[in-house]
Amino acid sequence: QVQLVESGGGLVQPGGSLRLSCAASGSIISINYMSWYRQAPGKQRELVAGITTGGSTNYADSVKGRFTISRDNAQNMVFLQMNSLKPEDTAVYYCYSRLGFQIDWGQGTQVTVSS
Repeated sequence: QVQLVESGGGLVQPGGSLRLSCAASGSIISINYMSWYRQAPGKQRELVAGITTGGSTNYADSVKGRFTISRDNAQNMVFLQMNSLKPEDTAVYYCYSRLGFQIDWGQGTQVTVSS
């Protein structure tokens, strides 16, 4: 089992940037598929971005060109660089790990985009 702790959320103005971090412990995540999800009030949790063990990435259409997911296996961490933030990006962002049938979630970090 992997313990995941997100950080880096906060309040930012539209057009601003934030970098989310996900620190993993309890297991090495270099062979795990890692991703970021988000959940806005009253909405379902949705996939934002994912990254495979080989570094291949995928993004939700709504964030393509603005968000970048990356991983540092040596540090056992995953990151989400978010640029050109919009009010509709406001949500709780969750780190997700999958290895086979083992799925783990972080506790989430709040991102609020507002002027």
